[in-house]
Amino acid sequence: MEPIQIPPVDLTLIAPLLTITAWAIVLLLVDAFLIPDERKKLTGYLALAGLAVTALVAVPLWNVDGSTFSDMVVLDRYSLTLTWLFLLIGGLTIAMALEYLPRHGIEQGEFYPLILFAVASMILLAQATDLIVIFLGIELLSLTLYILTGFAYPRVTSEEAGMKYLIMGAFAAGFFAYGIALIYGATGSTNLAAINAYLAAEPFVLSEQVLLLAGVGLLLITFGFKIALVPFHMWTPDVYEGAPTPVAAFMSVGTKAAALAVLLRILGSAFPLAYEFWLPVLSVLAAVTMLVGNLGALTQTNVKRMLAYSSISHAGYVLLGVIVATERGVEAFLFYMLAYALTNLGAFAVVIALEQRSESAWSLDDFSGLFQRQPFLAIAMAIFMFSLAGVPPTAGFIAKFYVFTAAYEGGLGWLALIGLLTSAIAVYFYLRVVLRMFTRDPGRPVEPAMDRGLHLNITLAAGLTLLIGLLPMPVVNLVERSLVALGL
Repeated sequence: MEPIQIPPVDLTLIAPLLTITAWAIVLLLVDAFLIPDERKKLTGYLALAGLAVTALVAVPLWNVDGSTFSDMVVLDRYSLTLTWLFLLIGGLTIAMALEYLPRHGIEQGEFYPLILFAVASMILLAQATDLIVIFLGIELLSLTLYILTGFAYPRVTSEEAGMKYLIMGAFAAGFFAYGIALIYGATGSTNLAAINAYLAAEPFVLSEQVLLLAGVGLLLITFGFKIALVPFHMWTPDVYEGAPTPVAAFMSVGTKAAALAVLLRILGSAFPLAYEFWLPVLSVLAAVTMLVGNLGALTQTNVKRMLAYSSISHAGYVLLGVIVATERGVEAFLFYMLAYALTNLGAFAVVIALEQRSESAWSLDDFSGLFQRQPFLAIAMAIFMFSLAGVPPTAGFIAKFYVFTAAYEGGLGWLALIGLLTSAIAVYFYLRVVLRMFTRDPGRPVEPAMDRGLHLNITLAAGLTLLIGLLPMPVVNLVERSLVALGL
């Protein structure tokens, strides 16, 4: 009998993942035994420190490429760029939550380690090159989000949102597991590179790969749920409305970025030869998602639900960059996710500033006359609305230009046209908020609850949204350099 061979493991390649995971575990213990109940905000500050340390740990790895755990996890510039994006999203979310949680009477120290665990799972998804590891990353992310969605106990809407997300997520996990089984049965491997090598070893005939295509279809269903593509989007408005607002903000950008990042790697690394199958499927999903998301937002008078439908439509826009699967498409995806993360987190931060304990200031009427009461909030919200609508000179305009150009150059001009038309629809409901803030008289009195975390969050998001829109080249250069390891 041959001795068991332990594969070599290079922990350097997963140093950021190890750092943030270890920090989250230690922070749980510190919060439970050392931090008193009246000082839980300290746990949040320590979580922010953990995110900063993780970002610094990743810096020396920029020129390091390699794989470990039998090629199941890879380190490259693509995954590092996404790692910094996920850390930024986690940091802005925690900054929003520092005053939100005590103001709403739901401050528990576990909130901040859960955010760290969620960010860790996103980093794992960015580095995963095996379907089993991807499944583990998705489930870890889902488990943390189930808890965070229902964190506003005993608020009924939060518990309802948590249950809805749990039930739908369980179905999605089942589809993914069954899809892995079918793909393994067809190819004999769950490694993305090995799957591609198997398909390239002999002429790929679409009609003869029924088992494989069924597995790919089940994977797409799972990603459709995670990304909130139509028709897998029905949970999104209810869950976003019921979840604590910082959690809804985190889900609207973090979950989408992680799911789209791993979907891009799967399509480009494992199934480029099956593009005749997945390209038309994802193209139709992108078109319908852009249309339904924007039309759904038109009828909303609740700003939080409007942002939920907005996130659905933006999932369709950013999917354009993913399905093109060219160098320009991947650049568009990375640029779009950064611009969208800053813009959407900033918009949710303004909503949080208007929220009061025991009530919800999410109605459009609560934004009426905001410029007269809080000029800073009104101007920042206007910047975010213009960016989401794709109005120059904001980051959202550059991002949409990028994805539409990528779609056109990739032979999907009809999708770019649909994107332009639906963007025109979106202008209406985004500018509706702006007009109410600057031209209407104040409605019912709602006193914004500003704090240092929110002020910093809104200032940073608004400033970067404008700066990236005016000077996009530094970010463009960064995303271009991040594509070297993908071979694009």
